Amino acid sequence: MSDASFDLKYTSFGGRIVMVGFGSIGQGVLPLLLRHIDVKPGQISIVTADETGRAEAEEYGVRFTVSPLRKGNYLSTLDPLISEGDFLINLSVDVSSVALAEFCRSKGALYLDTCIEPWSGQYTDPSRSPSQRSNYALRETALALRDKYSDGPTAIFTHGANPGLVSHFVKQALLNIAKDTGVEAGKPESREEWAQLSLRLGIKVIHIAERDTQVSPIPKAAGEFVNTWSVDGFVGEGSQPAELGWGTHERHFPADGHGHSAGSRCAIFLARPGASTRVRSWTPNEGPYHGWLITHNESISLADYLTVREGEAVKCRPTVHYAYHPCNAAVLSLHELAGKNWQIQKTKRLMMDEISEGMDELGVLLMGHAKGAYWYGSQLTIEEARRLAPHNNATSLQVTVAVLSGMIWAIENPDRWVTEPEEMDFERVLEIARPYLGTMTGVYSDWTPLLDRGLLFSEDVDEEDPWQFKNFRVI
Repeated sequence: MSDASFDLKYTSFGGRIVMVGFGSIGQGVLPLLLRHIDVKPGQISIVTADETGRAEAEEYGVRFTVSPLRKGNYLSTLDPLISEGDFLINLSVDVSSVALAEFCRSKGALYLDTCIEPWSGQYTDPSRSPSQRSNYALRETALALRDKYSDGPTAIFTHGANPGLVSHFVKQALLNIAKDTGVEAGKPESREEWAQLSLRLGIKVIHIAERDTQVSPIPKAAGEFVNTWSVDGFVGEGSQPAELGWGTHERHFPADGHGHSAGSRCAIFLARPGASTRVRSWTPNEGPYHGWLITHNESISLADYLTVREGEAVKCRPTVHYAYHPCNAAVLSLHELAGKNWQIQKTKRLMMDEISEGMDELGVLLMGHAKGAYWYGSQLTIEEARRLAPHNNATSLQVTVAVLSGMIWAIENPDRWVTEPEEMDFERVLEIARPYLGTMTGVYSDWTPLLDRGLLFSEDVDEEDPWQFKNFRVI
């Protein structure tokens, strides 16, 4: 990133900006927001659940209020802070995204979040079925706002790194593969045109393939959960059922798999938490690895977006899921969490300034096309992240720049109502985000999940089609 880029103002904003939640992502977003949007610190206020980040807010002269939002107080708390033309950024956990988006619509304000959060307790509520606790159900609830209200100010759901930025990576990857394989792509604009391109290329499977190698000289202690981003956020989504968009090429439905009875039915879930479900995947730097099939909204929204239909019938859809290998300290933390029957550790540590080396390799792995497998994404080292932005590590910067680019797109497109990342201008988003993503690269590979089975000769696999989910899953 050139020094001139640090001073580039992409847009101006005259309203107030309210940030709900101020953990690692909020703290990393704030300096980028002030750097690239023409806005004054006095226009910004933070409403958060605890004292975390107060010093960082004071560093930038931003108002900081500790007031945990709940069903019973969020309207009275936010009402004085939000009016027409303002912007609410939801970076919290345990605060309903749908409730905040609906509130913003009533006030005429813009809205953005990085995932669809329910109110506290709904992820693990035993009175709700696994289907009702899924990201699929949360997404359906958010999309239902389109039927409830025909229009409104832009409300962007799920625009972090993943979900969010990776959906734009997929579009760029599709164009790259088309160019390299001689498939005429044109310039797809509609949902149908992108889905048709995916079909013509023969895309069967898409992994959000991420390997975090950031390390700290401070070892993980017993009873401690260590991570490079929100511990509560990771444990929350890891405790949900594993979910994946379910492709039309699949011919082996999982024994523990379940579908949904309503909505697009583009996804399934497994009767086990994502933090105990492993899958094979590949990234350029790491090579083959075993990741966790953590539920994420992009697994569902991308599968839905790339579905080719003939009338009401589904003709083609890729299988889409997350294959996440977190930093090694988080892996140890996950093993301990599982051993304690998914009761979170008493101590939590976010690795930030203590990180000594490593990178977050975050991208999308598209498989089944003429050249086999293609990974496209960001390779961002901790050294580069620290040079580019304060209060960030490699993982958080990939998220915070996605929040920034989503905010700018919303300001430039203020009347789109409920919007998913796939429905945004991927070129504009990547233009803003790319300077902060380290090395952006696309790499082809002959890897398949059948190549790295090691000595597991007794494993039940499908030799005829390497891209079957049963081949990716680690049993």
